[in-house]
Order: sequence, then C-alpha cells, then structure tokens
Amino acid sequence: MKKTVLVLLAATPLLFSLSGCVVKINDDGINHDFVVDSEDRAYKNRKHIAAVNLGASIADIEEKLGVADFSETYSENEKTVKVLYYRTQRKHKDGLTTKDECTYLQFVNGELIKTGYGDEFKKS
Repeated sequence: MKKTVLVLLAATPLLFSLSGCVVKINDDGINHDFVVDSEDRAYKNRKHIAAVNLGASIADIEEKLGVADFSETYSENEKTVKVLYYRTQRKHKDGLTTKDECTYLQFVNGELIKTGYGDEFKKS
C-alpha cells in the first residue's frame, strides 16, 4: 500500500507537467504561413483587378498591384503591347505560380484594353 501511495505521489507532478504539451504533426511538410500569404495576395489582386476600368494606365495598375508575376511585351502593327499577369487563384499545391493561376491585363500603348484568365491569353 505504501508503495502505491509513493508511486502515485511521484507520478502526480509528472502528470500535471505534461498537461500543457502540444504535439505538432508535420502535415506533409506544408508551410501553412506561405499558403495563407499567397491566398491573401490572390484575394487582394482579385479585389483590385475587379475595380479597374478599361483605359487605366500601366503605372496605375502597378501602383495598386505591384510587380506582376509574369509580363510580356511585343510590337503589333506599330503599337506596343504589354501583358501583365497577376496571381488571382491557386490551382496547384506546388507553391509555384503559373499563368493558369493568373489574370492577365493587356495594355496597348500603355492603356488597359482587356483582362481575362491567364491561360486564355492569345496574341492577336
């Protein structure tokens, strides 16, 4: 009986000291902070793009959205065409941004003329 009481007295402090422990599971190595940040950025980009008007300048867009994830510039019929791609959704869980996860904004001579899904952009 005395041994049982001694064991219980010795085990009680250990039991209470373990009650505050947290076990973290690796979750396949996914860093959720990055996922949340990229989803916040995609939401912010969608919000700003939804509010832009045709005719907006490249400078206005870059001021609101920052540096594009992808960009293309080319000449067509003596006009300068610039296409900016901003991430607006997440389709792949690889942590990389691809054009099919973006919305494109097409500018001709610095003026916004068209937007659309990134993977649907075709040169005229």
